[in-house]
Amino acid sequence: MSSPRIFIDADACPVKDEVYRVAERCGLKVFVVSNGWINTRREPWIEQVVVDAGPDVADDWIAERAGPGDIVITADIPLADRCLKAGAQALKANGQPFTPDSIGSALAGRMVGEHLRSMGVATSGPPPFGPKDRSNFLQALDRAVVIARRAVR
Repeated sequence: MSSPRIFIDADACPVKDEVYRVAERCGLKVFVVSNGWINTRREPWIEQVVVDAGPDVADDWIAERAGPGDIVITADIPLADRCLKAGAQALKANGQPFTPDSIGSALAGRMVGEHLRSMGVATSGPPPFGPKDRSNFLQALDRAVVIARRAVR
């Protein structure tokens, strides 16, 4: 029986401190994965992973390791898709989970946005991140931990 692990796609992740609080309370290992050094808490249950620079190198590292019972924190839709296919859960920083039912439309929306941008159409980014998003994330992460613990029994 293994314990759930949390993988953070750490570049530009605004909820690292929230992940640390939940992981410490629940006794979970956290991998903070990025293309460059990030100031990370020094705890035995937090492992900072700095991968080589390059497109999708951090995503590949996470996707190759995340599996059933694990939780991945990311805004990257293709990474979330890969992790879901491997049996892991994936959450956005605002607490919205990626699910097998929602990932297809998320991938399609991403493709449409890329196509529009390639044609020179200005598209809007995500809405500003606020306190409500942090609260939603903490609630979603607590739910994900409960699900993850059931998955590794």
